[in-house]
Amino acid sequence: MPILTEEPRSFPDDLLLGGGDLEDRQWSVAYTKVRQEKSLARDLHQRSIPHYLPLIPKRHVYRGRTVNSHLPLFSSYVFLYTTDEERIRSLSTNRVASIVPVRDQGQLLTDLQRVERLIEASMPLTVESRLRAGQPVRVKCGALAGMEGKILKRCRTTRLLVAIEFLQQGVSLEIDDHLLEPI
Repeated sequence: MPILTEEPRSFPDDLLLGGGDLEDRQWSVAYTKVRQEKSLARDLHQRSIPHYLPLIPKRHVYRGRTVNSHLPLFSSYVFLYTTDEERIRSLSTNRVASIVPVRDQGQLLTDLQRVERLIEASMPLTVESRLRAGQPVRVKCGALAGMEGKILKRCRTTRLLVAIEFLQQGVSLEIDDHLLEPI
């Protein structure tokens, strides 16, 4: 039984496909006040401000009942693709603690596209709070064929790490060694 239906992760829906066509737009990251990610995304959507909020399904047992919800993948972060004027309007929502500029626009877009692909593949994701150097690899076959990432070893399992370098965070999933090839 869902508390709320799944909300769109991005506005517009094709935001991550091309990164937009206006030259005066820049990616930035809104660091939100506590537990304000989804509310900020709703406010931005109402104001037609392009944004991306990666959401993942989460199952909880509450008073003996299973409850399904969708939670932000990266706590307190919403990715904005805005003009200067839209960035100022996003601050007026009173849900943003600060806005952090992004130096490497192309790298952030690539990272966000990888995360979105993992979410769409319905893979069980684990947020990694610290990035570690590892061997770069590519998935050889399956739903994630061609995806690149770094290996993160943990408790005798191999995890593929897809990093958002800007946030110094990433997501990982458990994957068998035989599906990976070194780059």
